[in-house]
Amino acid sequence: MPDDDLSPRASPAAPAAPSTPPPGEATDPHSRLLRCSLCVEESRSYWAHVDPTDPRGSAATAFVDSWFGTKSEAWTTELLSNMRVRFDPFPAALDVLSRWRAMPPDVRRLVCHFHLQLTDPLYRAFTGTFLAERRDALRADVHRQSVNQWVADHGPPRWALKTRLQFASRLLSCALAAGLLRGKRDPREAVAPRVPDDALAYLLYVLRHLDFQGSLVRNPYLSSLGLVGGHLADRLRALHALEFRQIGDAHEIEWRYPDVTAWADAELPLVAAHASHPGSGPAAPSAPPATTGATTGDTATTSGREATHP
Repeated sequence: MPDDDLSPRASPAAPAAPSTPPPGEATDPHSRLLRCSLCVEESRSYWAHVDPTDPRGSAATAFVDSWFGTKSEAWTTELLSNMRVRFDPFPAALDVLSRWRAMPPDVRRLVCHFHLQLTDPLYRAFTGTFLAERRDALRADVHRQSVNQWVADHGPPRWALKTRLQFASRLLSCALAAGLLRGKRDPREAVAPRVPDDALAYLLYVLRHLDFQGSLVRNPYLSSLGLVGGHLADRLRALHALEFRQIGDAHEIEWRYPDVTAWADAELPLVAAHASHPGSGPAAPSAPPATTGATTGDTATTSGREATHP
C-alpha cells in the first residue's frame, strides 16, 4: 500500500524502548531574531565549516579558525548559538547543506528563510500568513505601523514596547533579505520571490519527515513564497524529484527518492563528505532512488510525517 504523507494518522508505535521524537517546527515565541537576522552569509560559513556528524564539537574552534571572518569572540558565540538552533535539529538537512558548496545565491537565501521559519513561529506566521495575505490583496502595501500592531497582537504579552518595535523592524529586514518585500522605505510592497526548482525540492523533502502544522501542499512555508493553488500544482508537476497528481481535492505525491539525502546525492553537485570535513571518513553510499505514493484530501491541519498504511 502507498505511504500517505499528508494523513494525520500516526506511524505504528515503536517497541517499548524509548525513541527520539522526529524533529519539527518550533512553536514557542522567542526574541532570537533581535540578535541574529536572516544571516545568509553567516549561514553559508557555518555550513562550510561544521561537521554535521558532530556540530557542537566541531564548532569548538570556530573563533580561532575564523569561521565568520573577523567577527569578535562574543559575536561568534552568538552566531553559533543561533546557527545551532536553525540547523542542528535537522541533521540530514545539515549534512546536505554542508556539502552543497555550489548553491546559487537565490537558493541560499530561500534555504535560510525556510530554516528561520522552521525555528521562529512569529517569523513563520508573519511571512506565511500576514505577508501572504497582503500580497494576495488588491493593495500589497506593508506599512511599518501595521507590522508594529501585528507584533503587539501576536507577540508575547510580556514584551515591552521597545522590544516589540525592534522585533517588527527585524521582521521587515529579514523579509526584505529573503525577497518577500520590495523597497526600503515605508510602505514596502509584499512580493513573491523567484523559487528555483532545487529550493522547492529541498523544502519539500525536508518537510516530508518533519512534524508541522498544515499539509505538504498547504502550509506557511509554501504560501510565504506565493506557491499556492494552481500555481503550486503547476510547479509540483514540473519537478523532477517527484510526481504530483491532483483529482479534485485529492492529491497524490510519488517521491522519486526516500529522503533529502538521497535526493541531494542524486540531483545536486555535492562535495564528498570526507572532502567537506577532513577526518570524518568517507561518505556513506547513498540509498538508491525509491518511489512511494501519497494520496490524500487537502486537510487543514495534519502532520508532515509519513504514515504507512497497514
